[in-house]
Amino acid sequence: MTASPRPPVRPAPRRSGTAPALLAAAGLGAGLLVRNATRPPPTPAQKRETALKIMEVMLPEKRAFDVRLWDGTVLHTPRQPARATLVINSEYALNRMLRFPLDISMGEAYLRGDYDIEGDVGTVANLGDDLELTPTTLLRLLALLPALRRTGEGAPDPLAITAKLEGPSHSRGRDQQAVQYHYDVSNDFYKLWLDRRMVYSCGYFPTGSETLDDAQAAKLEHICRKLRLQEGERLLDIGCGWGGMAIYAAQHYGVRVLGVTLSEAQLAEGRARVQAAGLEHLVTLELRDYRDVLSDGEGRFDKISSIGMAEHVGSKNLPAYFATAFAALKPGGLMMNHAIASPPNPRKLPQWVEGGNFAGKYVFPDGELQPIYETLQRAAEAGFEVRDVENLREHYALTLRHWADNLEAHGEEAREALGEQRFRLWRLYLNACVPAFERGNLQLFQSLLAKPDAERRAHVPFSRGDLYR
Repeated sequence: MTASPRPPVRPAPRRSGTAPALLAAAGLGAGLLVRNATRPPPTPAQKRETALKIMEVMLPEKRAFDVRLWDGTVLHTPRQPARATLVINSEYALNRMLRFPLDISMGEAYLRGDYDIEGDVGTVANLGDDLELTPTTLLRLLALLPALRRTGEGAPDPLAITAKLEGPSHSRGRDQQAVQYHYDVSNDFYKLWLDRRMVYSCGYFPTGSETLDDAQAAKLEHICRKLRLQEGERLLDIGCGWGGMAIYAAQHYGVRVLGVTLSEAQLAEGRARVQAAGLEHLVTLELRDYRDVLSDGEGRFDKISSIGMAEHVGSKNLPAYFATAFAALKPGGLMMNHAIASPPNPRKLPQWVEGGNFAGKYVFPDGELQPIYETLQRAAEAGFEVRDVENLREHYALTLRHWADNLEAHGEEAREALGEQRFRLWRLYLNACVPAFERGNLQLFQSLLAKPDAERRAHVPFSRGDLYR
């Protein structure tokens, strides 16, 4: 169930003075609504001027995009040439975009078509990171927005594509619901923008100029070398996705692979690919929870790969995840844990900016990211010895650019497969993650973990030279 990137789940920030400011703003806003109800409707020119004032309050000075209003008025960025244009499609769009929390309202407004983005989508999609919304700014916005509100307009109708999960968080049943919500969308849709192996995780770009196909092959080879795979060994691939790692390892290293996933769509496609490659004698793919891999018996596997799956585990289940993997390994075995991580000191945005967790609502329900130190601590507590850690965040930014470009190139096919709203969701999401990895707001770590043998030896070479032979 190989995972793609998503913004980290953060606790709500606590800031002194925030609650009083919000209460005061809410009171002022209610008073403004009453006063505005007795005034004549604003003219088109007044609405345009109000929108321009809102842009002046909201937009960072160093933005790299223009803004075009519904009547054709353009607010240029000082940093010409602009990399993108934010297109406000109606006089009422800003009122829907600027409700709190902003991450939800701006994301949903894009899904509904209240605004469009021309050019580099990521330049606009990460706007929330650059906003400096103080209580004073909030009061100014509340004073301006009523002029752009449609008479009698309430909250927008809920979107049908919202994730609806049942059961306790990170229980077996709910985890399967979350995985299938994300991955069982359409195999044909993923084929439009992934590489030919359908590897849905960070590629590896040794020079930075590789194609997506080459970068994903290089990533699989990089992991196989780190695991020091040997012919005849038994490999467990947790979260096997569409079978990319399992097939590659069997083809190139002659290992026997058990791959497990919770996605029925991935399982069907993966099994078809195994059969097409003539590898049924080496590769078995099953619909199975990672907590149930010990049904094959403890100490059955020489090596374990987990590529883009740990993000689904949840912080409270990390100890069980690593304990299960440790028990499944033979003494002297190795595990590769390849996962997105949150930075150790993430930037705390105000609750009214990022309080809704848009990605959790629409992209990766129940997805959780941990800083690398927490992941390594849980692995060590399970008995693993940490032998190597590599941060590939720049590689993920390149991977995402390829994915976003491929999706853009196949936009009409994607719309036909998923519908307009889901297409816009994926367009926004993939592009927004590019600057997140470029800036370090998201990171990607490959962690090589060893299960020492009876003599406390970790079976790895003295140097990394064999990785780059």
